[in-house]
Amino acid sequence: MTDRRPALRRDAERNRTRIVCAARELFAERGLGVGFNEVAHRAGVGVGTVYRRFADKPELVRAALEEPLDALVEVAARADEAARAWDGLELLLVRITDLLVDNLGLRDAALGGGAWELAAPATERIAEVMERLLARAHDEGDLRAGAGGEDVVMLLWLVTTLAEHAAEVRPALHRRYLQVLLDGLRSGPGRAALPEPLGPADVDAISRRWAAS
Repeated sequence: MTDRRPALRRDAERNRTRIVCAARELFAERGLGVGFNEVAHRAGVGVGTVYRRFADKPELVRAALEEPLDALVEVAARADEAARAWDGLELLLVRITDLLVDNLGLRDAALGGGAWELAAPATERIAEVMERLLARAHDEGDLRAGAGGEDVVMLLWLVTTLAEHAAEVRPALHRRYLQVLLDGLRSGPGRAALPEPLGPADVDAISRRWAAS
């Protein structure tokens, strides 16, 4: 009697790959609210197959976001090596913005829209680099007084949301306004004092509402 187990294992692995690819595409297009039924339809498998391969939604999200998160971590590593912190910060924000614009699910995870914990530890490493660059940029006199990591998260939400609404009219419009916002973060003469800063709890609450909308 022929042993069919290797063939079954190959079929299972092919199905898993198709499911992950489908989930990655759908999360990128529509965010993390996509359900198993939609993933199964895009992958060309039954929804029961999705449940057999993935115990729950967080497991599927982690698998689908693994490669995009690795890309973010690579950008952060390059930015962290910059001789001057502002150059690294600018590189990080420009590249992160482009990646988040292309992937709404990655945006929700990276900016803490209720999915931050699903993307750890990659998001934690990126946050550490960001905080290190911000601290260095303050010390080097390139970052305006009062600006911090919470402001960066809000600015990324602003720019990526603009990109979402402008995609069919001006696909690259977000880069123009990212530059405006970067200029607003940079120190210079005549800068007014910033109003009261956000706290981490504020950022978390706003990010969750933003992602849900």
